[in-house]
Amino acid sequence: MPEPEAHKENKMATAEVYPIDKPANWAAPNSYMISTEDLWKTYDMGSEQVHALRGINLQIQRNEYVAIMGPSGSGKSTLMNLIGCLDSPSKGHYWLNGQLVSELDDDELARIRNKEIGFVFQTFNLLARATSLHNVELPLIYAGVPSDERAERAKAALTSVGMESRMNHKPNELSGGQRQRVAIARALVNKPAIILADEPTGNLDSQTGNEIMALFDRLHSEGNTIVLVTHEHDIAEYAHRIVSIRDGVVAKDEVKR
Repeated sequence: MPEPEAHKENKMATAEVYPIDKPANWAAPNSYMISTEDLWKTYDMGSEQVHALRGINLQIQRNEYVAIMGPSGSGKSTLMNLIGCLDSPSKGHYWLNGQLVSELDDDELARIRNKEIGFVFQTFNLLARATSLHNVELPLIYAGVPSDERAERAKAALTSVGMESRMNHKPNELSGGQRQRVAIARALVNKPAIILADEPTGNLDSQTGNEIMALFDRLHSEGNTIVLVTHEHDIAEYAHRIVSIRDGVVAKDEVKR
């Protein structure tokens, strides 16, 4: 996939990489959208312990567009699960939008996921027998939003991603790119704090992938905080900052100038 024209002139400059020890100028967590402090995730594999994350310190500003990169086994998927409140750390702290979420139980994490995070997955994760409109309404149903308001907000979200003419189509009546646009509308409908996209172009051809990434560019320009998880360098180049994970630690943190 070719590098977007708007980004060809950008040069990379190394940003501060936080060591495990808290820096002296560590800002108050509520000044960031995402803030992690000495974040660890350890799995017990029989008699052996596997440290998937080894003390991640990461801060992401509101309205940042960040790509998290890393090879298979690097820990990037584990970090995504923690950022997305799909799992809890073994050690350390994680604040999302000023709230300490690393101490919450499963029910509280589910509420935070629905309220604060809009997920976009590689496999779309749409209900096969539901229309585009109903798929986008789902987060609002879980949030207890009345039906009339649900429909209005879902229609607005679908319109915002160019799917107003496909509201009553089911997933098998849509192309891959259209399905992903529906998934993005679903991510947007609750006006979340962050959009968390996991390999969002992985099942798309190059041209359609470019169109989806152009849509993320537009969403970022409208004020959304976007965290993109990918192993593809050309996809990561769309972001304005690239955090590289290797062996469970931040290996590099680069900001485009």
